[in-house]
Amino acid sequence: MPRYIAFLRAINVGGHTVKMDRLRELFSSMGHTNVETFIASGNVVFDSPGKAAALERTIEATLEDALGYEVATFIRTPGELVVAAERQPFPVRPFEEAVAFNVGFLRDPLDPTGQRKLMTLRTDIDDFRVQGREIYWLCRKRQSESTFSNAVLERALGCRATIRGAKTLKKMADKYGRD
Repeated sequence: MPRYIAFLRAINVGGHTVKMDRLRELFSSMGHTNVETFIASGNVVFDSPGKAAALERTIEATLEDALGYEVATFIRTPGELVVAAERQPFPVRPFEEAVAFNVGFLRDPLDPTGQRKLMTLRTDIDDFRVQGREIYWLCRKRQSESTFSNAVLERALGCRATIRGAKTLKKMADKYGRD
């Protein structure tokens, strides 16, 4: 049975608190098996016979019904997780000097217009690269000094997204990416 990783938006941020045992119960109630959560920020690993696009819609609807708010869901396979975690699309020196490196997940790849909109958000602090359905965000200072955020990204692009730290993704890839 295929294994998937769901990256959920709005879990344990912005006043939305969800205990991980509750999240695992909700995923199990949808018929998913071998459900695990990875840190308390909306990363769920599970097995399911379904296809990713259908799973995203079903998970979103179920979580909204159960939790009372929208939970955008972004599904990746273990192989896609490994690729996202290992990719480093910036020149070596700026990357090594950066304070933070993050990956944003999208449902669909950005078209050229979306990519241009994203690049208008570049500053002396923030830089971006796009690869497929992922946005790579290099932050040269502390993120608290940046004007960029998930909400800014969504407003600029007109679509839902969720962001994870690259260190978290590497840990997840080491644990789940070789399945």
